Amino acid sequence: MTFSPDSSLQDLDLPPVADLHDAALADRLQAAIDNKTKPLGALGRLEALALRLGLILGSATPTLIQPQVLVCAADHGLAQQGVSAYPANVTWQMVHNFLAGGAAVSVLARQHGLALTVVDCGVRQPFEAAPGLLSRRLGAGTADASQGPAMTPQQCAQAIANGREVMRGLPGNALLLGEMGIGNSSAAALLLARLTGADIDACTGPGTGLDAAGLVRKRAVLRQVLARHADAHEPLAALCAFGGFEIATLVGAVLQAAEERRVIVVDGFIASAAVLVAQGLRPQVVQRCVAAHGSAEPGHAPLLQALGLQPLLDLGLRLGEGSGAALAWPLLESACRILGEMASFESAGVSRQSE
Repeated sequence: MTFSPDSSLQDLDLPPVADLHDAALADRLQAAIDNKTKPLGALGRLEALALRLGLILGSATPTLIQPQVLVCAADHGLAQQGVSAYPANVTWQMVHNFLAGGAAVSVLARQHGLALTVVDCGVRQPFEAAPGLLSRRLGAGTADASQGPAMTPQQCAQAIANGREVMRGLPGNALLLGEMGIGNSSAAALLLARLTGADIDACTGPGTGLDAAGLVRKRAVLRQVLARHADAHEPLAALCAFGGFEIATLVGAVLQAAEERRVIVVDGFIASAAVLVAQGLRPQVVQRCVAAHGSAEPGHAPLLQALGLQPLLDLGLRLGEGSGAALAWPLLESACRILGEMASFESAGVSRQSE
């Protein structure tokens, strides 16, 4: 199959994403961090996080306002090839669990005061209207990528536009990425392999919990899918070829959040794959990103390396949903408070380290 993008992708109106490099602000932030009542570097990577947040928000005293967890959900036609340990209807069931407050991300969002919005980007079975749920459906799941492109160019363009529109409607200056979709670890592995040149077997893990035989089958299927779409090399072409609706919607949300200079807290493997696509379209996107954690999914470490991001946590998580982003959130709040509230040597009357 040769991919030929139509006008819906060629004319896609992507937002500008400016370079955040600001040497003067970086110097002010570093001086403020070094002047806190502690030995130089004593707060370790929390200091680097504080510096990054200050640069993203353009302030020597950054404040995180009305953080938003955005969980995009959709089904994948490729799931019918046996690439997941769970049936496709689990996507629909888990969206109900999110809305009922019973999922891990729901619990963690409540704990940390995070607003949670769930977007139906194309779950196989539609939902009735419910608080906290937005419908931006592009169909009853993507097509089977082993048989043809997962999405049409028109669907891909609309998904990106949907993500931007949803993001524009959410307040605050921080976005925590989440997703749900049986089969979406396969889409993420395919995107990683194609956009970075990594070996597909190294990119592919058990996802929702495949056994050894299931993982062998999944890798074989994904090798076939890569071969079928051998000409889909550019970010949007790969996104159309492999899916999914929820990943494409997250790409749009990331691009919009980056344009608006929001902090983007990247969850696990699938959310990181969306950022990888967005970075391929607008390279400065990653300057706004903080990697929440390192997933147990084997493709996540090379994906974060490709993005140049170091995860804050390493807890062996592989749940998705935005759960890791919510767990890491207090570290971002602490980094900002260190900058804004921790005393300087002068204000506290504390002697500096001896020269």
